[in-house]
Amino acid sequence: MTTQATHLTTDNLQPHAIALLRIALGVMTLAHGLLKVFVFTIPGTVGYFESLGLPGVLAYLTILAEVGGGLALILGLFTRWVSLALVPVLLGAAWVHLGNGWMFSNEGGGWEFPIFWALALLVQAGLGSGNLTAIRRFA
Repeated sequence: MTTQATHLTTDNLQPHAIALLRIALGVMTLAHGLLKVFVFTIPGTVGYFESLGLPGVLAYLTILAEVGGGLALILGLFTRWVSLALVPVLLGAAWVHLGNGWMFSNEGGGWEFPIFWALALLVQAGLGSGNLTAIRRFA
């Protein structure tokens, strides 16, 4: 009897847990995109990408992916596809921080956080949207 009650509780909580992960990933992604717009500024972000030897247009695409993708995740729109589309952005961030070592607390930030974030996005892609979506049919 206790096992059955625990199983039902777990089943009831799972959509909420999936939604919590989705919303947290969305807020973090949106925050990083807005950081590039309002703190580093768009020209500053483009300059940084170019200083890494990357084309400046990649900065615009990254900002668009982070702001648009973050909003889509928060709303639960196209969650699986958006999560997968954001993985290369995080792998790019890991590449940028690769020379700084593992720990993200290292000077210049390490690659542990972007890799964890990429893995969390892959998990989200596998789980879907959970509940609390703006339009259920797009989840």
